[in-house]
Amino acid sequence: MQLQDLKLPGGLHVRPSNSSAADRIFLEKLHNEQRDDLRLIDGERDFIESLIDMQFNAMNQGYGDQFPNALYFVIEYHKEEVGRAVLDFSQDKVHLIDIAFKREARGHGLGEAVIRSFMYSAHQLKAPMMLSVQQMNQGARQLYLKLGFTIEQVEPPYERMIWYPASLKPVFAGV
Repeated sequence: MQLQDLKLPGGLHVRPSNSSAADRIFLEKLHNEQRDDLRLIDGERDFIESLIDMQFNAMNQGYGDQFPNALYFVIEYHKEEVGRAVLDFSQDKVHLIDIAFKREARGHGLGEAVIRSFMYSAHQLKAPMMLSVQQMNQGARQLYLKLGFTIEQVEPPYERMIWYPASLKPVFAGV
């Protein structure tokens, strides 16, 4: 598939997140679903849930502090909210800060399609796209490698990966 031919699959839509209660509730639920690791802590349920809420607030505050120009998106499939993405279009690059999907939306190619659309944006801007992935997240790591990302730096437990549009490869990647 050529990047210029990219189209999102029918029913898949990426829209800007807004400050509505509905978006906030969805984003909190999505975050909570992904924090099963914290539910393994030996403690009272209320304490664990408040810890997960604090993590959500800290994550958003951290993104805002580190990437003040970041754009927040809600990913919908057939008008149902299925994921989120956070991107920063600054410093001559597209930085995929975060992408997450509900459990039932994973494994259907939605993430790949959305990432390809972001790669298309980077291509149009003539900018590299970068992201970080946990080393233990082999599924995501393999997807990024399949899409042409290369490992730029290893800082356990993360790997920073980068993808260059074809027009930039000779300049930046020495090809």
